[in-house]
Amino acid sequence: MKRSRWLSLILAIMMMASVCSFASAEAAAPTADPALPADWSAFAERVTITVPVYDRSKEGYPAVDDNYWTKWIQSEFGDKWNIDVKFVAIPRGDVMTKYSLLIASEDTPTIMMEYDYPKVAQWANDGAMQPLDLEAFKAVAPTYYQKMVDNNQLGYTAINGTDYFVLSERPYYNTPYSYYTFVRMDWLEQVGYDHVPQSYAEQTEAINKIIEAGITENPMPRGLPASAYIANFGYRDFPADETEWVKESSLGTPAFTMEATKRMLKRFNAEYHQGWYSSEFDLAVTMDGAASQEQTDFINGKTYSYGGYMSANVDWLNAFYEKNPDAKLAIQDPDCVLEEGVATPATRADNPFGMIVGFSSYATADQLKAAWMYMEWMVQPEVLFVMENGIEGVTYTLGEDGLPVVNGDYRGDEMLNHNMNIDMTCVAHASKVNGTVEQSIAAITPKGIPQDFNAEMTATFAKSKAYALEGYAYSDPVFAVAIESESEYSATLLSLYQGYFSQLIKCEPAEFDALYDQLCQEYLDAGYQEILDERLAAYEAGNTTKLPDISKK
Repeated sequence: MKRSRWLSLILAIMMMASVCSFASAEAAAPTADPALPADWSAFAERVTITVPVYDRSKEGYPAVDDNYWTKWIQSEFGDKWNIDVKFVAIPRGDVMTKYSLLIASEDTPTIMMEYDYPKVAQWANDGAMQPLDLEAFKAVAPTYYQKMVDNNQLGYTAINGTDYFVLSERPYYNTPYSYYTFVRMDWLEQVGYDHVPQSYAEQTEAINKIIEAGITENPMPRGLPASAYIANFGYRDFPADETEWVKESSLGTPAFTMEATKRMLKRFNAEYHQGWYSSEFDLAVTMDGAASQEQTDFINGKTYSYGGYMSANVDWLNAFYEKNPDAKLAIQDPDCVLEEGVATPATRADNPFGMIVGFSSYATADQLKAAWMYMEWMVQPEVLFVMENGIEGVTYTLGEDGLPVVNGDYRGDEMLNHNMNIDMTCVAHASKVNGTVEQSIAAITPKGIPQDFNAEMTATFAKSKAYALEGYAYSDPVFAVAIESESEYSATLLSLYQGYFSQLIKCEPAEFDALYDQLCQEYLDAGYQEILDERLAAYEAGNTTKLPDISKK
């Protein structure tokens, strides 16, 4: 009897402990109490909205469309307003294919969004998006709308005179502070350098010494471009010619015929023939936001440099130090490409907006309103704080300055997804802001690795910012009309450019000029000339943005 009573007591205690533990876990769940419009009310009948979220296929991370934070959004936002919020995974390396399939099956997400204007312009032009009543949007999402006003974004909402888009914020767009390239400082030291190269002449000498010393065979990363963007800003004449800029500067179609592209590819050709790249570089594709052969080679200690977006936890940096525990890295200096008469410090500034957001042509009036409510809720500071930091004592702690310090190593259920949940908060802004820009850089400085890069990242940002203030940072033109030929030919031209890229880098240097001229004519004949003509006509009709006036800098 006594034993029975003891067993009953123990079971009772265990049950109470279990209940208490569950209650503690429930109590630990974060809440947000944003100041939302007073006239909001829950829908009388359940409304379902679908929201895209990038799938970057990162090992060790939860499913992007079903995790702690998608459930938190449902409980904190959806359940309160009688809305089901469902997420649609979009492969980061193949955005257009996924959207094309969704459009063809008439199953587009309620919210459709992308960072690149030509993509959303194509969706609007193809009828996949419905026109937008900005006044109606403003009534439901006044905070979101006012941020667009404050950021001078209202000039980007229309295509062919009809409003289709609203736009998220892009902090510090002239000088992005979250992307950095790392180099093997230990290799530089082995060949006599006590600093990272400050010019192209220094970099050329250093890389050739690394090859001569037998440290690695092909030290520089290179792969076929996966996207249409050609990073040739530093090879353009400065100041830029506005007519050339409006015709060729684009994220939507490779600017192959620009003189700047020829200069860039000619440099790559010379580097290839010095042994900088593997002879099989064209078997790999450079992927944005996904693991690539270039990333794998850097992790395995085969290449000199690799770059990416920073956060408190950078998986490829963690993997690099695990494979190379004695290695020493440094941040690449932006001046390492400078060569008199060939390259300048000019760079592509980001657009003065983050996501360009439109709405499915199949969305009902209730779904539209629910989507706008979701965006207004997400843009609130209280919501963004929880979404991008998580739970105090679990995913973050407060630093001495009172700002959150995210634990990038945390792998429990409540872990934050890629780059502190940015692929869900991107509907509000393109990057997390943590106090001043210096404090924001400190927040995204990788943690839990052998080296602290905060000072180098801050100094690199400061140098790039100084160049931006001199007018060296500018973006691509934005068109207020659809460029029909771009929608028609861009995929074909990207495929051609990938083939040309390989041919021109591998050809004999003496053959480069003639081959480039021949390929340029083929490229123009394949549809690029039509794109150039249509862009120029839009510019002459006053339907594009203009280059910034650097005389006022």
